[in-house]
Amino acid sequence: MLTIEKIDTDNKSQVKRFVEFYYDLYRDCPQWVPPLYIDAYLPLNRKKHPFFHHSEADFFLAVRDDEVVGRICAGENKPFNAYHKTRKVQFYFFDSIDDPEVAKALFDAVLDWARARGLDTLIGPKGLSPFDGYGIQIEGFEQRQMMTMMNYNYDYYPKLVESLGFEKEVDFVSCYLPAGAFKIPERVERIAQRVMQRGNLTVKRFKSKKELVQWAPRIGETYNKAFIHNWEYYPFSAGDIQYAVDNVFMVADHRLIKLILHGEEIVGFLFAFPDVSAALQRTKGRLFPFGILDILLEMKRTKTVSGNGMGVLPEFQGTGGNALLYYEMGKTMLDFKQFEFVEMTQVAETTKQMRADLKNLNGVEYKNHRVYRKHI
Repeated sequence: MLTIEKIDTDNKSQVKRFVEFYYDLYRDCPQWVPPLYIDAYLPLNRKKHPFFHHSEADFFLAVRDDEVVGRICAGENKPFNAYHKTRKVQFYFFDSIDDPEVAKALFDAVLDWARARGLDTLIGPKGLSPFDGYGIQIEGFEQRQMMTMMNYNYDYYPKLVESLGFEKEVDFVSCYLPAGAFKIPERVERIAQRVMQRGNLTVKRFKSKKELVQWAPRIGETYNKAFIHNWEYYPFSAGDIQYAVDNVFMVADHRLIKLILHGEEIVGFLFAFPDVSAALQRTKGRLFPFGILDILLEMKRTKTVSGNGMGVLPEFQGTGGNALLYYEMGKTMLDFKQFEFVEMTQVAETTKQMRADLKNLNGVEYKNHRVYRKHI
């Protein structure tokens, strides 16, 4: 018999069942990159996760004959709904065996949760923090997940969701660029050189990880402002920004983070990170005793870099800021001498100019993640 259990997040054994099911389901999948356990447990901690300071969510398990066969999270991001004047509920942590009955039971629980709160549209997967990966993967299953900056799922997930009447909301495409094919068009280089000669915009390069961390709060605020027209935008709280900074900068190399400045104001940024996926797979989610050392070593030997954050404030997008960013990205990748491959991770299809720019830079779209919607 199949039952749905709501998780009591104060009950450690229930929380453990929710988290461990994910590791059990994907343990033998070579493309999957396990999150660190410390990160996997944090979203169920209502006291520490910043989402619960402004919004609400609940977690559910599907259980058959005392065996966990699926899980899901239902949440309402109240700042998002207030900003967009919507009544959306989002789902995340949807994981299931290949069984339509299990999927239906899980989503029925989410729909009941939404109706009880007067919400009218279900979207997802969409996580509880700004840097959670978006969507269910629908293409590129043979490719390894890019760390935990994106989701990975088995190829039967889209069928389960679509059979329940879900439709496409938006796609997030990831592009692959071999470093040898990475070429900055002459036009972009000319514009970038002209911008630098004028001196209106300058590039901030960091001398150390310590200096980068000191700038982190200001970078987070600019990140928030840069994507004001994006589908996923909502006004981040200070806690949202700090959570993102704490998670992302753990695997940051200060030499791969660049800022565009107008005077002392940050008006653009480029976030690139060494791909430590192989080390995360070896650690199997555990930092200690040797996991953290393995991750640090992988940062120095990996041949792949992920570009997972690139933007210019809207009011500076026609002043050469974009060209300067692409120019800096090209210089960084080619001059670094370590990397042979670049992935631009999860670029929303709604950012049409960036998608066009990446094609001009010889980017090949090779992964696709789809956010779905269903009217309630």
